[in-house]
Amino acid sequence: RREAEMDAKVRRVRGMSLGAVYPLYVAKVQRKGRTAEDVRAVVRWMTGFSEEELDFHLNERTTFERFFEAAPSPNPARLEVKGKICGVAVEAIEDPIVREVRILDKLVDELAKGRPLDRVLDRSRR
Repeated sequence: RREAEMDAKVRRVRGMSLGAVYPLYVAKVQRKGRTAEDVRAVVRWMTGFSEEELDFHLNERTTFERFFEAAPSPNPARLEVKGKICGVAVEAIEDPIVREVRILDKLVDELAKGRPLDRVLDRSRR
């Protein structure tokens, strides 16, 4: 039963639309004085998408699964992101798409905590 619940959670996360979640990321960072551009910079840093490509995926409501699978040049430094999201260590997440989503969540959290964008993106300082 527990395994079936986990499978359902993985399917739900993989099937969520980036376009549906993105405004929540923006709202979260804006409450702390950050901008939508900061969120865009994080997403682009992680994936290698251009501004136009990112806009396309946001407008098309691409699922997280398709979005991360289509990433033209995933930044290898994203795998250096450590820490917990919802009580689970990012590096311990087995499903690769769910791990990508949680890495993005963690980076947005760091922005919302007031960390400078360059520190959020410079994983070598960790």
